[in-house]
Parts: sequence; structure tokens; C-alpha cells
Amino acid sequence: MIEIRTSALSDGEFNRGVFATRDIQKGELIHEAPVIAYPNEQHHHIEQTLLADYAFEYGINHTAMLLGYGMLFNHSYQPNATYEISFDKHTFDFYAYTDIKAGEEILINYNGDEEDQEKLWFDREDEDED
Repeated sequence: MIEIRTSALSDGEFNRGVFATRDIQKGELIHEAPVIAYPNEQHHHIEQTLLADYAFEYGINHTAMLLGYGMLFNHSYQPNATYEISFDKHTFDFYAYTDIKAGEEILINYNGDEEDQEKLWFDREDEDED
């Protein structure tokens, strides 16, 4: 259903993204990404690494790294996918927010809400550099 390919949305060293290998219907489960959670007070260690850009909030007191393809979904303010946190299963469950065509990159809104247009940390950093 999904595969990792080179993404045109990124120009970094690891410009990968998650792509549909077949048509995916709105609401369909795309991927369950297992979680490795750690207390927020340990996040300052992660901030010293590239992994800081891939961490997800996991409840009030924890941050998480996602396994599987979980940390490889790219961002869009017009996403075609969404995710829900399953604290019972310790997974992030990714679902199609719209119909997705085979070959299309699967994108989530990093703000955690499909409609949230607030600028992300990397967009704010780009503004500060100008």
C-alpha cells in the first residue's frame, strides 16, 4: 500500500517521503507506527541531534519517536492523511484524510490538526533568517 521514495518536497540530504502504491480511500488505515516514548525532560538530549526534527508530542509528559514509516511522512498545510494516537496500543495510526491516488505522496499536517495553518518551527526559522 505504501513505499518510501525520493520526495520533491525536501532538498535535504535524506529527501524521502511516503508514497501510495495503490489508490487509498478516504478513512482507510494506511500505517500503524509503533512508539518509543521518553519523558519530556529528556528531550534536551534529542535536541542536540537531527532526530529533534522527527519527534512527536506523545501526551502531556512525553515525546515519541515513531518506528516503521511514521517519521517519514512529510508535511503539508493541505494534507491528504491524518493521524491518531493510540495510547492503548502505543502507536500512531495514519489514515487517509482524502482519497489518495497511486503514486501520490502521502502528507500530514505536522500541527496535528488537518486544518491548522499555524507556521511550523522550520517555517519560523526560515523567516528569522531573512
